[in-house]
Amino acid sequence: HFVYLKLEFIQQLRVSGQAPGVVVVVAMLGCSPGLPCLSPAPSSSLTTPGSRSASTSARGLAAPSSASGGWVRTAACSLAAAAAVASAVRRRPLRRRCGRAAVSWASLVSRRAGGEAAMESLPYGEWASPITARFITAGGVKLKAVTCGPDGALRWMEGRSQEAGRQVVCLRGTGGEKLEATPAGSNARTRVHEYGGVPYLVGPGGNGVIYSDFKDQRLYWAKQVPGQSEPEVVPLTPPSAYEADKLFRFADGVVDAARNRLIYVREDHTDPGSAGVKNTICALALDGSGDMQVLAGGRDFYSAPRLSPDGQQLAYICWDHPSMPWDATELRLASLDAAGLSLSEEVVCGGGSQEVSVMQPAWSASGELHFVADSSGWWNLYQRSKEGQVRNLCPRDAEFSGAAPGWGLGEQNYALLPDGRCVGCFADRSRGASRLVILGGSESVPAEFGQEEGLPRNISELCASPDGRTLYFLGGGPDKAPGVWSWEIPEPGAKPKAATELVSSMREDMQVDPAYYSMPKLIEFPTAGGQEVAYGYYYPPTNPGFRTPEAGGTTPTAPPLLVKAHGGPTAQASVMLNHAVQFWTSRGFAVLDVDYRGSTGYGRTYRSRLRGNWGIVDIEDVCAGAEHLVKQGLADASRLAIDGGSAG
Repeated sequence: HFVYLKLEFIQQLRVSGQAPGVVVVVAMLGCSPGLPCLSPAPSSSLTTPGSRSASTSARGLAAPSSASGGWVRTAACSLAAAAAVASAVRRRPLRRRCGRAAVSWASLVSRRAGGEAAMESLPYGEWASPITARFITAGGVKLKAVTCGPDGALRWMEGRSQEAGRQVVCLRGTGGEKLEATPAGSNARTRVHEYGGVPYLVGPGGNGVIYSDFKDQRLYWAKQVPGQSEPEVVPLTPPSAYEADKLFRFADGVVDAARNRLIYVREDHTDPGSAGVKNTICALALDGSGDMQVLAGGRDFYSAPRLSPDGQQLAYICWDHPSMPWDATELRLASLDAAGLSLSEEVVCGGGSQEVSVMQPAWSASGELHFVADSSGWWNLYQRSKEGQVRNLCPRDAEFSGAAPGWGLGEQNYALLPDGRCVGCFADRSRGASRLVILGGSESVPAEFGQEEGLPRNISELCASPDGRTLYFLGGGPDKAPGVWSWEIPEPGAKPKAATELVSSMREDMQVDPAYYSMPKLIEFPTAGGQEVAYGYYYPPTNPGFRTPEAGGTTPTAPPLLVKAHGGPTAQASVMLNHAVQFWTSRGFAVLDVDYRGSTGYGRTYRSRLRGNWGIVDIEDVCAGAEHLVKQGLADASRLAIDGGSAG
């Protein structure tokens, strides 16, 4: 087994004549383009001064396939070269500064395949791992807001940690290349409701994007100019009233092409002291004048204005304090006159004494209104016909809402096709995975698709191409970083093709052998008092290079446990690849990511358990989860820890 050695300096490499330092040696399969490779040599054992002789295969950072543009395996380095480098490493400073695990990791470069017998025996928590803190702090970009405009071009957003969190709208070019749709130095981000949401929309006719810039909360139109790499940026809101105090904020907009305007959720901060912040649905002229008209007002909060295909009706969501969007909202439908002003309104779902959480309205090409509501106790997909009849398209005890409970504006977890079909996505708790379902069309029974049909384990943020042939979404899994995927939507009865990853959030130089990734298992455990249950994802310790000593000695036979409590508190544990979890599991820790009572993803009744009990049942559940794993022999009772972020 030949390896290419990449050197990551903790301080400095010790070479002859230079000051001693510390170096971590990481094994990679293949060779890096542009770097010289030594001539191939037979596999051989490598023994560093004072270290163990190794006998398992070299593992660590795995090279991307040549098809993805990564390293090409044209030659291989001799392990003798590895020995030469390793011999320059002073063991004493390495042990003193990095501990026993670091020494063990340095020896991983020389191991050859040997199966279970070749695995090193070390106690839980002392395993060496290639997953360093760098994977957590600089592991890639955050992807969201996948859209496909009338021009057929795919767009998405990237949150770039290496650029101080700057958010960039990206565009997939005709040749598959990634382009930036927003100008250099801009930061596409809105502060409506403080949590913000999708800060951009595709311009009229697919011409560029209209976005909110974080620095001043103004709206800008970045227009595409033929022959130019940089867009032409046109401000749509004047600077005089905005730059000092950012008095207006905009989010979740749509284009009203027939009236040459945009329709937005607007947050008004002109008089936050006496009158308070005002939220409205407003229209903004596209001629650059900055003229605005309020279309709906008087409620505390608004979201998701959606214009019907004929431009004669406007659907939107509203609610009032103290309700939250996951508690009680209303879906209202306004009829518009020729000028685009409201003539009359009706409530489609929610309102009055009925507590229903309704979200994500969208119109089909033929004029039916669709939305997600938990009238049945679960967030299911509904359709309102042109005649006003409302029906549940796919009744089941599952959530079609996606992971977020309506915090961010612009969320969409289903896609409507031109032929009248609807592609939804729900969380299948029995599998711990997402399932796509195609509703409508010639088939009376919904068609379901999942991992067995070549889809990623977890899917969210769906959108379809204008011709209805391709579905785009965010996808990933416990061993696969989130990415933007495409899937050819099958015709009724046809065999589906596997989905294709177009964009990955993970950096090419930070790929890890999947053998190091722990795969979570959804568990159910009794809560305090034993009258109810809670849920969580259990990640067992996983590392292909290590095993625990045999039982009977002084070494604990159960691993230390880290229990994690998510924020929100009405969020849910994600099973997408999380290096903050895998950092620990690859070192011999177990992790339990708890979906305490109050989490989304388990229906309205479970979500409501936190009412009046915040800081009580969530704490009880994370403790109960740890105690349950101890009783099952999956965690060491003397080594338990709990952490969390925000509400967690």
